Amino acid sequence: MFNIVIVGVGGQGTLLASKILGQLAMNNGYDVRVSEVHGMSQRGGSVVTYVRISNDKPLYSSIVEQGQADVVLAFENLEAVRAIPYVKEGGTMIINTQEILPMPVINGLAKYPADCLERTRKACKTVEINAVEIAHECGTYKASNVVLLGVLAKTMPFPADEWKKAIEQCVKPRFLEVNLMAFDRGFNY
Repeated sequence: MFNIVIVGVGGQGTLLASKILGQLAMNNGYDVRVSEVHGMSQRGGSVVTYVRISNDKPLYSSIVEQGQADVVLAFENLEAVRAIPYVKEGGTMIINTQEILPMPVINGLAKYPADCLERTRKACKTVEINAVEIAHECGTYKASNVVLLGVLAKTMPFPADEWKKAIEQCVKPRFLEVNLMAFDRGFNY
């Protein structure tokens, strides 16, 4: 059983990441459940996706409860802080070190917390990566989600070629080369 929570902001590619994970699991004969919670995601709001993968018993729920995530894949620093309660004891949070200012901060009604990374480090094991910069070096910042999947891949029992097959099945052909490069950069991080 493997529980993953993906958190980010609308437009960062969290839903594509969950689709790739689901495809990967199905390709390898695993039972998989994916559930998305995305309120104002089209306006830069929070997006949370739960991915549950099992190879030994059927899954009846798609929700990952607090304290049950083996890995939280955080696409943004503040979303990482919000997701701390999901990480189980001994779990890991993979964090894209990007900051996206929420509307109250943009409007001057609140301040973006300066200690996001410190708070997550204190709460759980973290792997921190500037996925946006790496994706940009590959050809587009939009592939940062696949950079993060490359990092995640090292924590799961699927070989890299199976990940690449799932990426090929889920990404439009014109974006495939840059996404495969982004995956490799994350995998080798």
